[in-house]
Amino acid sequence: MDTPKRVLIVEDDAHIAELMRMHLADEGYAVTHAADGHAGLRALQAGRWDALVLDLMLPGVDGLEICRAARAEHGVGRYTPIIITSARSSEVHRILGLELGADDYLAKPFSVLELVARVRALLRRSEAMARSARVESGRLEVGAVGLDPVTREVQVDGKPIELTPREFDLLHFFARHPGRVFSRLELLNKVWGYQHDGYEHTVNTHINRLRTKIEADPAQPRRILTVWGRGYRLVAGDAEAAAEPGA
Repeated sequence: MDTPKRVLIVEDDAHIAELMRMHLADEGYAVTHAADGHAGLRALQAGRWDALVLDLMLPGVDGLEICRAARAEHGVGRYTPIIITSARSSEVHRILGLELGADDYLAKPFSVLELVARVRALLRRSEAMARSARVESGRLEVGAVGLDPVTREVQVDGKPIELTPREFDLLHFFARHPGRVFSRLELLNKVWGYQHDGYEHTVNTHINRLRTKIEADPAQPRRILTVWGRGYRLVAGDAEAAAEPGA
């Protein structure tokens, strides 16, 4: 029998936490709840988790610090998908959470069924990426952009750059299919692991963030190009970009 996936919920609202715990347990996950930031940080450091559902506004240690700690300690083969939850008014906190390495966020109030679907998708995607890294253990290069799928390191023009886990996954997917155009919904499905109308802005945000890190001029991209009315594609560099009318 397969060992159940372990999910850590860090949430100070007891009612919300219990709803999440029940629904995730119904899916067969082994769920642990920490009711404040200090307990969440201790649980994070004490065990190996398959997924983390993290409220940002916590008593004690805040969710951003826990997210930072989770990403600081993960190594090759120890990647934990993180979903952050946040009040609608705290847009800045959600952005900070994504920059610190969260994979996804849900604004409160949210559907618990939607949360379960997101957790399931992230776990499925994490397993697929791990298998892909083992199979594609060689370095990928598209023009001056190089990726190592095992160490999750990226170099642009020979210089290392820092990407969040989701930014790496997005760039890695593009690098596996150089020149091919993908719609926002296709990227949402392939990289995030789910496909829902209305969440395309998530792709737009990550494309923009990725461009700020790998493009010389993000306002005039030469690597990740917009193909108007169709989506985005990764090209080798200036030679291909010059022939593309909609960058």
